[in-house]
Amino acid sequence: MELLQNFLQQTTSLFAIMDPIGVSAMALSLLSPNITKSQISVIAKRSTTTILVAFFVVLITGDFILKLFGIHENSLKVMGGLILLLMAISMVRGIGNEKRDENSDKNDLELAVIPIGIPIAFGTGLFTTIIIFKNQVASVEELISLIASFCINALLFYLVLKNSIYIKKYLGVTGQNIITKLMGLIVGALSIQFIVSGIVSLSKVYM
Repeated sequence: MELLQNFLQQTTSLFAIMDPIGVSAMALSLLSPNITKSQISVIAKRSTTTILVAFFVVLITGDFILKLFGIHENSLKVMGGLILLLMAISMVRGIGNEKRDENSDKNDLELAVIPIGIPIAFGTGLFTTIIIFKNQVASVEELISLIASFCINALLFYLVLKNSIYIKKYLGVTGQNIITKLMGLIVGALSIQFIVSGIVSLSKVYM
């Protein structure tokens, strides 16, 4: 029961941070206005592959990074919470979804890995959250649960980005902004949880 609860929490948290609908809207603003469905499908595949590779790299090397720099996991929790809080404020205020003209002259396929895959879809907030979740893993089952929750979100990201042209048509800019703001509230609540939990744990260590 606890494993299922953790799985659902991780899945919803990763979904809110990744915000595939908001990312798809930003991706469309970077891509050519006359992009075809076959081209967007290729871009969706490449971007999804990018975030999956990034996830497993962080999952494998996360502990090493913490030990290398001598960072306490609860310190990362507090800092990660602050990063997520800033992200949440930006999402709620609708900042960061402007069209980026500096990339308009690039080939659409070149944008699939950078910046759509990294850092738009897989940014600092997702990076720190995965490391935090990884450090909370206490068994093989919990590790499999974390991997499964991310893979589900990667699949959702792929489906949303692949069909982003239709989603934009039906939801419109207003609908996409509303969903992003709602995701921002969830990310904000998660960030406060990380900050408070990290500070309480650190106070027990240093006091």
